[in-house]
Amino acid sequence: MKSVSVQWFEIPVQDMDRAINFYQEVFECELSKQLIGDLEMAWFPFDSEKGGASGSLVLDQEYKVSDGLGVMVYFGVDDCAIELGRVEKAGGKVELPKQLIGAGLGYFGIVIDSEGNRVAFHSNR
Repeated sequence: MKSVSVQWFEIPVQDMDRAINFYQEVFECELSKQLIGDLEMAWFPFDSEKGGASGSLVLDQEYKVSDGLGVMVYFGVDDCAIELGRVEKAGGKVELPKQLIGAGLGYFGIVIDSEGNRVAFHSNR
């Protein structure tokens, strides 16, 4: 069977500095702010040795924040309870606290970020 994998994701934002602060506080990392033409981006840190996909926050009039049940990005973390615990202080809202998905499938939680996007965290513990 052919394999398809995520290579890159983009999360629309309304206020780049506010969104950068939110994600940096939740993940305790530094995002790299970039300007590509008129497109303002902030790239998430990526380690090619660890694999997975990377992505960016994007500020542009063509990108719209999704507050409904559209596409959702799941961030892989060690224990999603840790990042979920930082969300409200960072300016977001926990929509669904840490939940067991099922035996052997790990845990997840859903949040509303500082911009109104729904994103999720996934962990194996």
